[in-house]
Amino acid sequence: MSDAVKEKNELSIENEHFVKTKKKLDNIGKGMCLAKWTQTTIQLQTGHTHSCHHPKTHKVPLKELDRNPSALHNTKFKKQRRKEMLNGARPKECDYCWNVEDTSDRFSDRVFKSQESWSLPHFDEIANSDWREDFNPRYVEVAFSNACNFKCSYCAPAYSTKWFEEIETHGAYPTTDEFNSFKYNQLEDKMPIPVRDANPYKDAFWKWWPELYQDLHTFRITGGEPLLAPDTFKVLDYIIDHPNPNKNLQFAVNTNLGGPKQLIDKFIEKIKRIEDEERVRELIVFTSVESWGNQAEYIRHGMDFNYFWDNVNRILESSSKVNVTNMATYNALSVPNYHKLIKGMYDLKIKFGSSERYWKSAVFLDSSYLRYPTHQTVQVLPDEWNQYILKHAQLVDYYGVPLFDHNYIGYSDIEIQKIKRIYDWKIADWDGKAKQVKEQRYNFGKFFKEHDKRRGTDFCKTFPELADFYRKCLEIRL
Repeated sequence: MSDAVKEKNELSIENEHFVKTKKKLDNIGKGMCLAKWTQTTIQLQTGHTHSCHHPKTHKVPLKELDRNPSALHNTKFKKQRRKEMLNGARPKECDYCWNVEDTSDRFSDRVFKSQESWSLPHFDEIANSDWREDFNPRYVEVAFSNACNFKCSYCAPAYSTKWFEEIETHGAYPTTDEFNSFKYNQLEDKMPIPVRDANPYKDAFWKWWPELYQDLHTFRITGGEPLLAPDTFKVLDYIIDHPNPNKNLQFAVNTNLGGPKQLIDKFIEKIKRIEDEERVRELIVFTSVESWGNQAEYIRHGMDFNYFWDNVNRILESSSKVNVTNMATYNALSVPNYHKLIKGMYDLKIKFGSSERYWKSAVFLDSSYLRYPTHQTVQVLPDEWNQYILKHAQLVDYYGVPLFDHNYIGYSDIEIQKIKRIYDWKIADWDGKAKQVKEQRYNFGKFFKEHDKRRGTDFCKTFPELADFYRKCLEIRL
């Protein structure tokens, strides 16, 4: 059987699984989705939660938390949405999936998430449950605080203490949407609890943790910068001292790998011990970089690129199994040098890829396009930049070749399609695009002019390829 026929057959089987899962969900209701029970993201620094990344987060009422620590996930609000699903309704907050299903024949994320190994095995239990019941999620992401040593250009005060301090001192940026104004945080009740203050949400988490840990399939720590939160190391020690009863835990940590050396050393020592003692089924380190060299440092203010790259290599060298995923938020400033990052990541695949790792490829490039703030998306760039984005997709495709006796060490189809999707999004047209892009370019100029003023950076020197475009943005009048 040829590789092409084999791949086609595998896709056919995969689609059959999705069709079966969709039918099972639809037998309960056209809005049914297991992720409303099985998955959650909890932002302890703001007291917000949601299930699935598409709906907006909502505040966890302290009164609910006092009675029930698992209300970090099992809020009354979320239970009402579960009731709607079990009764055949479509919750309004899940409109992303309804838009997909109503305008195409593609599977929506409610099918993909319900198909996941942390969801589908619990189908019958959930289908036959009372919507009032608590349910321990199997896939949990948690942020302990917004403590962070970086001020990435597209980030926000709720996720970075450095950003919070800047906005507190200088105010919002002079864009038409007052980028990073505290008004949004206040309106959404998302003002972060200061790192040194008592945090009832964090207290509730640790009350719930021993019970939650028993049922976990996937646990991922986000931030802020998790290595600056003592709670991260508390979790690492707990995993070492308390082997997960299911012996099936997938554990992940997001880190910018730019913290003090002693914390990086401590982190590497802990994850190596977890691996050596087989405390988890799979261990992944998620990190982020969107370009190469000084351009990457400009985007992720506070980064020392060489230090970062050395730490990525150190993790891969110290462990024969751990995988590293680079969550690249592909934005307008990524385009000039992204080809260097593609090559650098490929070199890591070749150097560290092996059949011993959880995935054969040591590293994974997750190129997700930035959607907000709009003034930093690839949409702001002139059309002549489209060819560069296309070339990035072609370069990843070129490196997507089977190596080492057909073990797929090169770029996978998912990695390739991620960048192709960015190109498709860049060239897409929509009503009112010209007017929106004009405002976005105006804000591009306003933001980076103020950025250089506040932070002592130099946009034109760092991005000579974009200097003329930047100057034209400064000339725009609305």
